[in-house]
Amino acid sequence: MGAPTDRCLSSDVTRTTSPTRPRRIFADLTPLRTSLDYQRLWIGGTVSWVGQSMTALAISLQVYDITGSSFSVGLVGLFSLVPLIAFGLYGGAIADTVDRRKLGLYSSLGAAGLSIALAAAALLGFHRVWFLYAVVALQAVCGALTGPARSAMIPRLLPAEQLPAANALNSVTMTFGTMVGPALGGLIVSLGGYQAAYLVDAVTFTAALYAMWRLPSMKPDRAEGARGRASVVDGLRFLGTRPNIRMTFFSDMAAMVLAHPRALFPAVAGLWFGGGAGTVGLLVAATAAGALLGGLFSGWQGRVQRHGLAILLAVAAWGLAIAVFGLTRNLWLGMFFLALAGAADTTSMVFRTTMLQAATPDDMRGRLQGVFIVVVAGGPRLGDFLAGTAADLTSPAVAVTGGGLACVLVVGLLALRWRGFARYDARNPQA
Repeated sequence: MGAPTDRCLSSDVTRTTSPTRPRRIFADLTPLRTSLDYQRLWIGGTVSWVGQSMTALAISLQVYDITGSSFSVGLVGLFSLVPLIAFGLYGGAIADTVDRRKLGLYSSLGAAGLSIALAAAALLGFHRVWFLYAVVALQAVCGALTGPARSAMIPRLLPAEQLPAANALNSVTMTFGTMVGPALGGLIVSLGGYQAAYLVDAVTFTAALYAMWRLPSMKPDRAEGARGRASVVDGLRFLGTRPNIRMTFFSDMAAMVLAHPRALFPAVAGLWFGGGAGTVGLLVAATAAGALLGGLFSGWQGRVQRHGLAILLAVAAWGLAIAVFGLTRNLWLGMFFLALAGAADTTSMVFRTTMLQAATPDDMRGRLQGVFIVVVAGGPRLGDFLAGTAADLTSPAVAVTGGGLACVLVVGLLALRWRGFARYDARNPQA
């Protein structure tokens, strides 16, 4: 399956650099204009992410419809998380060995096939919880293979100065899909049943598959004499010698493990704001809306060169916003601070991802993106456990505010321990 040769913009124009950086408020769309390959990849990813979010909701609804058990619905997350973590590192190692275009294409084909299998089962009346769990686990495996490959492709499609803009646009994709997908999925399930949502998801994959098919070959740039098989252990050893890259993971863990109040939203919705499920939805939506606005108003990020300092400030801002949220008893004020936290999280994510892409050799990018997936997937779950435990031992207010302040304290200590991180300069990326 050969890739067409219509890539004049993505191969030549994207390698040029602009001597001036215009002041922007809204998201910088330069990557979409200068690289047709990235443009197709972004559009395909946005459409398919909406579809996957629809399927995630439909599966949860179907599991509850079959079992009537919230515990069974909760197991959906577990069956997704375990393969994502287990295969995340190995997916990155594979991405550093094979043609990343083919890996992304075949794993996306696998995910599309799983959506078709869900639709066929629903149409045939095959309603088995074990089947849904198995599909969720296999979807996570496909995601663990696609994620590192796709992220490692972007520095090959765009010049270094466009990476922050590209990662901000990617954050818009994820947040938009997370917000729109479930709402659209619920509407489609109510109108056409589970099979309709699964079929729509399968159709949305055509955009991602087309984008992957049109890409050029993406074989890793391996050093002369390097082994043909990429080792997960070698990737971890490399990470152990790169303090700046390690700090991107440490700072994110400080935010997601210590100051992640999502598990407490059902409790605080009633105790603090006198609401119910609708209030929980507003709290979740506030964080997502802030993250989306952080991506939409990300034009300034392209002018920032001190990426390490930006990460430290963004993580500290997240912790402070969460701490103040723990002190509020007004719903709208609380939603405002959650939105601030969401915007800070997007800012941190953009610079962390950019640093990981720019300061890592091409033949290591897949493996470190695999570590990134493990941290991003595992950190919030560990944070949910810690927040719930702290709230049971003390109170939700202590857990939320104390967690936010602990995040600020820990990221400050990390900055003192690795002082070079704050001096990281994107014009001379050093891992």
